[in-house]
This record gives sequence, C-alpha cells and structure tokens, in this order.
Amino acid sequence: MTAKTLNVALIGYKFMGKAHSHAWKTAPDFFDLKARPVLKVVAGRHEQPLKEFAGRWGWQETATDWREVIARDDIDIVDISVPTALHCEIVMAAAKAGKHIFCEKPFALNMKEARKMRDAAKKAGVIHYLNHNYRRCPAVMLAKRMIDDGKLGRIYHWRGAYLQSWIMDPNFPLTWQLQKKHAGAGPQWDLNSHSVDLARFLVGEIQNVQAMTAHFINERPLPAATDGAFKIATRKSAAKGKVTVEDAAFMIAEFENGTLGSFETTRFATGRKNYNTFEIYGAKGALTFNLERMNELKYCNATDPNGEQGFRSILVTESEHPYIANWWPPGHIIGYEHAFVHAVADFVDAVARQKPITPDFTDGVKIMQVLEAGLQSAHTGKRVAVQSC
Repeated sequence: MTAKTLNVALIGYKFMGKAHSHAWKTAPDFFDLKARPVLKVVAGRHEQPLKEFAGRWGWQETATDWREVIARDDIDIVDISVPTALHCEIVMAAAKAGKHIFCEKPFALNMKEARKMRDAAKKAGVIHYLNHNYRRCPAVMLAKRMIDDGKLGRIYHWRGAYLQSWIMDPNFPLTWQLQKKHAGAGPQWDLNSHSVDLARFLVGEIQNVQAMTAHFINERPLPAATDGAFKIATRKSAAKGKVTVEDAAFMIAEFENGTLGSFETTRFATGRKNYNTFEIYGAKGALTFNLERMNELKYCNATDPNGEQGFRSILVTESEHPYIANWWPPGHIIGYEHAFVHAVADFVDAVARQKPITPDFTDGVKIMQVLEAGLQSAHTGKRVAVQSC
C-alpha cells in the first residue's frame, strides 16, 4: 500500500451520502489501492445532523458552506451527492478549483447544464466520474465480458425496466424528486438514466427513440420536515403542491448497430421495490439480470442442442469474476453497497494514475441526449433522433 493520500470532501449527507461514506471508508480495506482516500470534510446545510453524520461515518470535519470547502488547498476530490439541481454549480466550482470530481446521477437538469459540466471538467484536466454504480455489479461486468467475447453474437434486442413503488400512496409528500426545478424530470431521469447507461455500456449507442409518459397523481401534500425526514400526510386538508414531473415513462429505441430496445420505468409498480432488470437477446445466446438478485446472471447458450437449451443461473461469486477476489470465498454473496465500493476503488486508482474512468461526464452528456430525446418524443408524439437534441 502506497503512502499517498487523497483528501475527500463530501457534499451532501443523506441517503447517497451514507452509501458514499461507506465506500470511501471500506475500499482501502479490501482493495490494494494506489492511494488512500481520507474522509476529510463533509458539507451540508444543517449543522447538528451534519455533526452526527460525521461522527458516525468518520469524517474529520464538517462545513455548512460547500464553496469554502472546494476552495481549500487540502482537498483533492469533491464527491457530489446532493439533489440534481445543485450538481452544475458545484461541478463548475470544483473544476475551476482543479479538484477531481465524483458525481451522483442523474447528471443534470438538462442538456445545457450537462454540456457545461463536461466542458469545464475537460478544460480543467481533472478526473471526472458519473456514478452509474450498477455497471460495477460483478454480474453486469461479467455480462460485458461475455458480450465482448462474442458469446451472444449479433445482438437483436435489449429490454430494460426499472420499476419502483415508493410514491404510490397519494399522501406521500411533494419531495424534491417530484419537482422539475429540483429533479429535471421524474423516473425518465432518475431511473431510466441507469438503464440507458447499462444499454450503452453493454449494447452500444442509441440513435433514435419514441416515448410516452404518464401522470397518475398531479398534486401531493407539502412535506412536513422533521430533522431532515419527511412524514406522510394524514389530514385531507393538508396544503398541497403540484407534481411537475412524470410518474412513468416508456421508451422504445433503435441502436446504431441495429438492435431494437425498450426502456420501461415507473414509481407505480405495485410490489416492486428496486427492480432494475435487463434482457439481452442475440444470435448465439441471451443474458438476463435483475438487481434484486444481483449476484446472479442468467445465460442461455443458443448453440446447445435444442433439447438442452434454456436459461441457467451463474452465481457470480468466484474469484475469477470481476471484483470478487477482493471479498469473500465462493458462494458468499455481496450486496447493494458493494457497487459503490467498486466505484470508489476504480476512481481512486484513476486519480492516482491520472487515467480516465467511465462513465464520465462525456457519457453523462450522451445519456442526457437519449433521455431528453425521449421526453421530446413524448411531448410531440414523434420519433426523435438522439443526435438532434
């Protein structure tokens, strides 16, 4: 282990802040990194819960002004885990200050912001990473290896779905994720961004889309904040606000290589908690993955005799599988948080080596092009070429 250290500043400390903190703490314990990340300072708006968070996760300092943190000479990496509307301003400041950037998705509110952030990071010459962490599930990386090795042959179909159900209660409050000014869009941004990233990673670039969206609940109670948490409203007379993003989206796509694809996303899928799945069908075989069973990859070999064909489950826990050698013996599964650890490990090594890492902000722009084309198509009812957005 090298003595080199990299001081990290985390901006934001809620759900993603926990996942990121765990990753920064854990990565050097399991991976032989080229540098050791130091949890230097965490920044947020509310001083008392921020101090409690820092004490729990091991951050050395706290700050309520992220601008002062980014300006510090002793900060090497800025980790952005705040709502989407804040990404652009923080990225621009971090790039200007010469900091390497680890940024949560969705990337931006719109294409204008996305291009602005990409250009600033490239001009500054910093390492920039967009945290589509599901790429770094070992099963997904194994799927990539199998596709690159030609086990599927020519790919005919991509079928992606990301389904959740967490806002089905009409009394669920109007959180920032349901307001366009803070989120950019609904599940088309938040969830389909993951699916589009995986599709580009595994299958290729998308050249045109056609989409539709739906709104199921148009008004919701304004949130009653208690120590940063939201309570479900119980009184019908509670003040309400307008939901300004879509509740569901369905998008079909044509890839540049001729593959046909579909992307389904919703927050109204009864019984689905975090159902991120894809199916890929090719001339020589097929693969399916479900995040809720993230240690498994299903594979069908079309070259088997007809009477023996069928999907078989590969338990992706062998040391030869991506990342697994750093964890546990075969058969000992890993979980959701491990993809963040893998991302941090890869990012730290990229910074230490001064080498790029993907997905980066260029990927973020390309993802946004597809997502915006989808919303444009839903608005006009027409097929939209991605490169025209």
